[in-house]
Amino acid sequence: MNTYGGKSRAMKFKVVRLYREEGVSIKKLSEKYGVAQQTIYGWCAQYRKFGKDAFVGCGKRRKEDAKIRKLREENERLQREIEQLREENKRIAQNGQ
Repeated sequence: MNTYGGKSRAMKFKVVRLYREEGVSIKKLSEKYGVAQQTIYGWCAQYRKFGKDAFVGCGKRRKEDAKIRKLREENERLQREIEQLREENKRIAQNGQ
């Protein structure tokens, strides 16, 4: 069972669906599932933003987040390489004089 904050991913989707599709009030859902109203509003916001990729769980990343992280790491690596090449060029230029 994939849980985060003590509630399963499936239960979060169920609560959001009941609110969005069946019109159950946040107050009633809060009482029925023992979850703060603000938490349910947060779940709805996550669902609006990420759809089926919402509620990934603790320590897990969405596909887009993983891609961005990988690209940032590659960018940092390339920047280090460029700096090393610049330093190498300076050394070569100084030795050539």
